Amino acid sequence: MTTGLRTRLPLAAMCLAIVASACTSVRGNPETRMSEPTRAVMVIAHRGASALRPEHTLAAYAKAIEDGADAIEPDLVSTHDGHLVARHENQIDGTTDVASRPEFADRKTGKLIDGEQVSGWFTEDFTLAELRTLRARERLPQLRSTAYDGQSGIATLGEIIELAAREATQRGRVIGIVPELKHPSYFASIGLAMEDRLLQVLASHAYTLTAPVMIQSFEVGNLRTLRGQLGRDRANIELVQLLGTADGQPYDAVLGQDAVTYGAMMKPEGLRAIATYADAIGPHTSSLALQTGAEAPRSELVVAAHAAGLKVVPYTFRPENHFLPDAFKDGGSPAARNESGSVREMRAYIDAGIDGLFTDDPALGRRAVDSGR
Repeated sequence: MTTGLRTRLPLAAMCLAIVASACTSVRGNPETRMSEPTRAVMVIAHRGASALRPEHTLAAYAKAIEDGADAIEPDLVSTHDGHLVARHENQIDGTTDVASRPEFADRKTGKLIDGEQVSGWFTEDFTLAELRTLRARERLPQLRSTAYDGQSGIATLGEIIELAAREATQRGRVIGIVPELKHPSYFASIGLAMEDRLLQVLASHAYTLTAPVMIQSFEVGNLRTLRGQLGRDRANIELVQLLGTADGQPYDAVLGQDAVTYGAMMKPEGLRAIATYADAIGPHTSSLALQTGAEAPRSELVVAAHAAGLKVVPYTFRPENHFLPDAFKDGGSPAARNESGSVREMRAYIDAGIDGLFTDDPALGRRAVDSGR
């Protein structure tokens, strides 16, 4: 909301007001809460407005905020000198011009990351100063425009927080930060654990002392550790247990020879265990097994998660036909944007009771959420 349409609050008061509403737990009486017609669903910009700008760039985050995102999501990896930067993976040849830079040709290497052999260039082999010389490019050029390639660099977490703080002040609304820690066991194994550094960065910015923050991970141990460090007193910081395919496993469970699967974690007993350390789950949309028909859309996973006191924030809603389920496709090519289909897809999940959604196109997410009010 712009200044001309709403009286602006001082930033601290504004943050506290948003935290009080957006971070309200579903614990206590989830059925009553979920029946409220004004229940807010958070629109989270997945890697920024990544359908429209190269992902994880300041330009993508700025566009997401302009388009109405409630929060922006930086995936975090570490540099050689311990800085947290926003990249979907530590392997960066698909999202930057590093492969065309002769001065870094000798940095190409192979590594075993989360049990998979990967070859390319990796953030942990570069200092922040070196990474700043690279330019970002579109990760999916076969589906999305490359018009903005080369215009943006790699952003640090601190720079992303500063952007959100400036935009919050200018627009009179709070922008949440939803960081994901990527490959946490791997980074810890090479002496670049990210959890303490993340908390240090959050604590060093006045904005993230009060603005909503949701820390995500596909692993379990680091979220449990973070819960122990944060306690339940940091009302603005929530923890999100991300969930992969049913037969997949958190990689720290693999390392610990624990047979637990994401499928087991999505059962009622597993959800109750998650609720002891996390505030929400982030499953893939397909895991919600959305049921549609004469009745309102329904998902047993949403019902079970709410019964355990967990919010449900699924990933990822994308506007191209290539990514849409058959029921929401139109007659266009796989690369064609299908805005109405994307909005209808998100609307179905919203009607099933989700608490937030990750979308590559926050303008469409905003439209889907607001169309139900």
